[in-house]
Amino acid sequence: MSTNKVKRRQTIKYRVRKKVFGTSEKPRMTVFRSNQQIYAQLVDDESGTTLISAASNCKEILEKGKMKKVDQAKLVGKLIAELSIKKGIQDVVFDRNGYLYHGRVKMLAEAAREGGLKF
Repeated sequence: MSTNKVKRRQTIKYRVRKKVFGTSEKPRMTVFRSNQQIYAQLVDDESGTTLISAASNCKEILEKGKMKKVDQAKLVGKLIAELSIKKGIQDVVFDRNGYLYHGRVKMLAEAAREGGLKF
């Protein structure tokens, strides 16, 4: 993997994080995308804690069987929306974590919006 690609994403990540900040009332929804999995979590930056997390390797999604990565991202988005609404969180700030807003990141965000989250 090219170090230029990693440095580019890290630069974008730092630039976005200067502006995006989560509180306990409106946490930051951050996305991490690896080659095989996708993860989303709601973070309260004031206290530095993770409120809710969901991943494509969690039990609820693995039970569905083998599927495409884009479909896994949709299920993670629906799962994080469902868990956050149960906890009473409806508004979040979206942090794409330096990734481009297309593909799996976009599907996760759209599924979270369909699930009831507002950002």
